Amino acid sequence: MSTERRASPAVPEADETNSVRSALRSGRRLRTEVLAGLVVALALIPEAIAFSIIAGVDPRIGLFASFTMAVSIAFLGGRPAMISAATGAVALVVAPLAREHGVDYLIAAVIVAGFLQVVLGVLGIAKIMRFIPRSVMVGFVNALAILIFLSQVPHLVGVPWAVYPLVAVGIALMVVLPRWTTVVPAPLVAIVLLTAATVLAAITVPTVGDEGALPDSLPQLVLPNVPLTVETLRIIAPFALAVALVGILESLLTAKLVDDVTDTHSNKTREAWGQGAANIITGFFGGMGGCAMIGQTMINVKVSGARTRISTFLAGVFLLVLVVGLGDVVAIIPMAALVAVMIMVSVGTFDWHSVRPSTLRRMPRSETTVMVATVVVTVATHNLAYGVFVGVVVAMALFARRVAHFTTVTRQDVVDTHDQRVYAVEGELFFASSNDLVYQFDYAGDPQDVVIDLTNAHVWDASTVATLDAITTKYAAKGKKVTIVGLNPDSAERHERLGGHLGAGH
Repeated sequence: MSTERRASPAVPEADETNSVRSALRSGRRLRTEVLAGLVVALALIPEAIAFSIIAGVDPRIGLFASFTMAVSIAFLGGRPAMISAATGAVALVVAPLAREHGVDYLIAAVIVAGFLQVVLGVLGIAKIMRFIPRSVMVGFVNALAILIFLSQVPHLVGVPWAVYPLVAVGIALMVVLPRWTTVVPAPLVAIVLLTAATVLAAITVPTVGDEGALPDSLPQLVLPNVPLTVETLRIIAPFALAVALVGILESLLTAKLVDDVTDTHSNKTREAWGQGAANIITGFFGGMGGCAMIGQTMINVKVSGARTRISTFLAGVFLLVLVVGLGDVVAIIPMAALVAVMIMVSVGTFDWHSVRPSTLRRMPRSETTVMVATVVVTVATHNLAYGVFVGVVVAMALFARRVAHFTTVTRQDVVDTHDQRVYAVEGELFFASSNDLVYQFDYAGDPQDVVIDLTNAHVWDASTVATLDAITTKYAAKGKKVTIVGLNPDSAERHERLGGHLGAGH
């Protein structure tokens, strides 16, 4: 698995510039980027409104956040073609703050969260990606696909019967049309045709306008009206930290997923601090903050075929133009069309290979357990960060348990002497494997001279050094001497530095 330190971006800054220039010079590539941005903008509108409702704020706050996040990250982010906007994860985090203290405190928390993300990005938090196993990534993707689908269910319950055939037609268009032509993204065709059908046939179904009022003016620079006191910081700090961590985690995971889809590398460090800078800008324009959106990113990259920052930038621009300048037109788009688009995104996002019976039979149970744990927690909490955290913890616990069983202690017979006993220890010695090490020796029956050979072992932590001290102490209590041999340089340095200094508590 590649890491941030070993793998530099496959598309350096100069090459990224050339890629954008190439797209601007190629009519076909430019058309792909423009149409992808338009489709994403249309999909962002109801999502941003819905997330605003979750956060308990005016829809304009979510829409403006999506505009400023998309435009800002197009210049600042480390992953070209990735979409950032107002998200459900951030909305869930800030909802209690907005409800108890008001919008101004929410905006202040977003700005502080942005500064925290910049600091964390500069400090190298992106390197945590190397500690996220593949099984957690698969669980993250599958859980996200399920959440995308579940988020559409409310639009399919208690609605006029005409919604269902419209959704079916929209899905059929997106399945069949790409087999004929890819000149125009299938989702855009579905949205246009279904909107025209409902208007011309006067079919009464829920529309985008029913989701909430669209803004009629441009976002303006604002300062949150909060007192600059320690009490204010005490109130917003926990929410700001949560927004920062959730935002960075989701953004880095999404960037990794786009890397896999496009077979390119991205600059995760730049993406981390870029998200922070975008949130700062968003906060000062009165937005609710956000992070990378995997659903819209998949529409942009996987469905529409976009590859450059042009599509990300245009998604934000089109969003503002649509809601401010063409609000009356956007308002009549049937939600059925957008539901069909998101259902197709969920189907395309899910890793179907991971749940095939043949794959499950071949895959170690521990790997499947980690994937299932990630999916279950994410779907249950509707929070991708919680799911990933639990998945990583489960993976670490299962890995430690598995490695612990690889440690063996063998008693060797020494020729020509009965005054010495040699124990050969093999394996990786750390807290999980060394705890039982103390019970592997015959303290009463061994001769006066005991040798512990660690030639085929490695001492990784203080817990192991403390265990070796405990073994030595037990033998000493019976008047016997212990000699530890075969330590490699790293283990010897650790044992020399810590041995005899840890105390009984360790």
